[in-house]
Amino acid sequence: MKKIAKSNQRRSVLKAIGAGVAVGASGFLGVPAFAQNKPIRIGIIAPRGGVAGTIGECGLRGVEWTTARINAAGGIGGRKVELVIQEETSPKDTIDRFRKLVLQEKVDCVQGIVSSGVSLALAPAAEDSRMPTIFWDGTTQDGVKETMPKPKYVFRSTDNECEAVMASLLAIKHFKGKFKRIACVNPDYSYGRNTWTAFQALLKKYGIEHEVVSEQWSKIGNLDLTSNVAALKAAKPDLIFSSLLFADLPVFMKQAHNAGLTEGTRFVLPAAGWQHTAMKKEFTPEGIVWGHNTMYFDDPKASATQKEFVKWYADKYKDYPHWEADRAYFSMMVYKAGVEKALAAKKSWPTPEEICAAIPGVQVESLGGKGAMRADHIANQTFHQGLSTNKNNYDFPTLASVETMYSDQLQKPTGADFWEWLNTANFKI
Repeated sequence: MKKIAKSNQRRSVLKAIGAGVAVGASGFLGVPAFAQNKPIRIGIIAPRGGVAGTIGECGLRGVEWTTARINAAGGIGGRKVELVIQEETSPKDTIDRFRKLVLQEKVDCVQGIVSSGVSLALAPAAEDSRMPTIFWDGTTQDGVKETMPKPKYVFRSTDNECEAVMASLLAIKHFKGKFKRIACVNPDYSYGRNTWTAFQALLKKYGIEHEVVSEQWSKIGNLDLTSNVAALKAAKPDLIFSSLLFADLPVFMKQAHNAGLTEGTRFVLPAAGWQHTAMKKEFTPEGIVWGHNTMYFDDPKASATQKEFVKWYADKYKDYPHWEADRAYFSMMVYKAGVEKALAAKKSWPTPEEICAAIPGVQVESLGGKGAMRADHIANQTFHQGLSTNKNNYDFPTLASVETMYSDQLQKPTGADFWEWLNTANFKI
């Protein structure tokens, strides 16, 4: 009898919701009838080819898994989610595809974007379109200067420099007194130059005596780093800092190994997690300061949700995910939280403006840990790094121990100058 009563009660509740009636004391919220049969259309823009193809692929897998999980649990505010996927390429072409999502596909929200160059160009167009837009990995920084301090519709990822700040602090913690001659091989655009400058600034801040013996810069997409390796070999650094993060990173490490550069040299790789499964043990030494950004797939303290996702990913793709999957999950969950917060306040379906007003301040549990959206529309998330080890059951390095920091300790506060903040911040080492 109890089972029948519960079944009848559930049917009554669903009928009431479908009719747009609030259930009141039961805790259910009235939702307009159209919400039960009209899906929320979310546009996804991510790279599927080129140097960033593996990054976008992992993010797309993450968002597809997240969407299936949300839909299985009833959707967002009672509405199922439908994805409309477009390719991220050049800034101009990506803006054209964004406009297609808005004007032709009639999406309710756009998420994605890996390249900061693309997000910097796209954000003003997204703001003008009045479309809720949540970036996976994109910022609106020109160098380290914020170009959109008060957006209404655009939500950005954590600052690019977060992983460099944490990696620098770990290098000081673990390598202090073990190096003096430093060098870099970095991507030749603002990210590479900013992270390298931040590393040196933190060495100076903490009184670490050092000498720069070589600076090597490589264009995005360049996979022949033999000349860079030769220059580094000749310079004989004790420590090499590299914020290479695409397919060029494993290529560099392999070429460095073949040249004997990895013997006796310490490495700081703040973004290595993007390429973790391509960094094979045979050419990657142990003891590297290794960044996994906002998700480390093998974290012993991972949530049940992350463990479920990693198992699904490994079983289906015979590979292990990196942080772009977490960024995709975080973006979707932030949007879901914002919609449902606005829906609860209004008791009818919210407008895009109401959703965007509800998102700042929401807190979610992402795959890699806690996260939130600041009032200035910049994300806060949990970062994972540590020293690498080859003593594991994989054919690539993992972390010997996992160290975590929340990004409120790693990125400048609202309105602050990055370099001034870096000099005055009280970091925990």
